[in-house]
Amino acid sequence: MLFKEVLLPALIDTLYMVTLSTIFAVILGFISGVGLIVTGPKGLRPNHLVYKSLNLVINILRSFPFIILMISILPLTKFIVGTTIGTTAAIVPLTLGAAPFTARIIESALLEVDYGIIEAAKSFGAKTYQIIFKVMVKEAMPAMVLGITLIIINIIGFSAMAGIIGGGGLGDVAVKYGYYRFKVDIMIYTVVILILLVQIIQVLGNILYRKMIK
Repeated sequence: MLFKEVLLPALIDTLYMVTLSTIFAVILGFISGVGLIVTGPKGLRPNHLVYKSLNLVINILRSFPFIILMISILPLTKFIVGTTIGTTAAIVPLTLGAAPFTARIIESALLEVDYGIIEAAKSFGAKTYQIIFKVMVKEAMPAMVLGITLIIINIIGFSAMAGIIGGGGLGDVAVKYGYYRFKVDIMIYTVVILILLVQIIQVLGNILYRKMIK
């Protein structure tokens, strides 16, 4: 009864937040990470101004502790979704909290690509977008899968913190029932569900990584 009425809806809310936040964070992070690689000093299209600006924005956003980030962008959250409370509202800070980290992971994965392969593609007359998507992204995909797995796990942790400001999900249940109402059993169940969720994500990520390596 407890699981069906309290924990299951909270789990669904958490999965909803994590799924959408991951999608948006990966999109923003991928664009930013590729932008860093392309405009960097040794990039395909070096651009000092764009590179420095993008690098600065990413570093600033990464510097914010997530709880402070959630509070500081409440006006932006309300502007985007019309409210600052609930699972949908939590997606905004979750995305902005994970996107800079995602950008760095994408950047690191792309930097590991053998430069000789890139030079070979250039010699065959490949265009910039072909080198990015058909060479660099393809070669870096296994590392990117492991990185995205780590990102999802981090977003799960962030989503639990989002409960502090009424973000919904398992974190919200843990705060409202486990902390404020001193129901230790609900707190324990919440922690166990989060641990299992993280383990499942990590196992799936490792399996996908091994398949891509083969």
